[in-house]
Amino acid sequence: MTATTTANGVAARAVDVWKVYGSGEAQVIALRGVNIELERGRFTAIMGPSGSGKSTLMHCLAGLDSVTRGTVEIGGTVLTGLSDKALTTLRRDKVGFVFQQFNLLPTLNAKENILLPLSIAGVKPDPTWFERVIESIGLSDRLGHRPSQLSGGQQQRVACARALASRPEVVFADEPTGNLDSRSGAEVLGFLRTSVREFGQTIVMVTHDPNAAAYADRVVFLADGQIVDELREPTAGSVLDKLKSLDTPEVCADVLGEGTASGGVA
Repeated sequence: MTATTTANGVAARAVDVWKVYGSGEAQVIALRGVNIELERGRFTAIMGPSGSGKSTLMHCLAGLDSVTRGTVEIGGTVLTGLSDKALTTLRRDKVGFVFQQFNLLPTLNAKENILLPLSIAGVKPDPTWFERVIESIGLSDRLGHRPSQLSGGQQQRVACARALASRPEVVFADEPTGNLDSRSGAEVLGFLRTSVREFGQTIVMVTHDPNAAAYADRVVFLADGQIVDELREPTAGSVLDKLKSLDTPEVCADVLGEGTASGGVA
């Protein structure tokens, strides 16, 4: 598959990606020959038990971690072999991040936090785009407030807006609702869904929650470092049913809060 294919319909891809930590008896194989294409303008959720490799896959796809073998592309650019400087530039220009911890600077107000990555890069925001993003998160009247003056859900929506401010190729979200109550989580997921539907944004989200995964267009299931199944147009019920059908009891135990798989890499 060529870079042209990526530019036309695929925002990012992994081809035969392996990730190995350590060596000898201490060796951990986090990813085992993973192949995945992330469609442009679609919302993909990645699920699996603790140790399945879901966070490792996201970090490799986002250029936050290198791969042991295989290739990763974002927007037609192959990450393998890029210098640290080139990787930093690519992440700044083509990737947005939303994490479980909001990672807002407490001394800056909401607007300043949203614009911070662009300010660091010396880039002026597109005023029309900025206005659209701000309107979509519903916090126009809170832009002058600091994080301590915002609820958890509002802080995460600010973090989402920050991720979208540069109009990235892909936004990667790692358990974005993990620190939120159900109502605030639904607000954040609704915003991510809106960014896909109205802005054509590509979202990739790691989650353990079937209700969160139901906001996605596609759910990819990992177990033991491999993609074992996927589901299109998911509902919370169909995601849970799929998990139960994977013949991996630890997945259901992890999702249902009955325990976690031991060892491995998240």
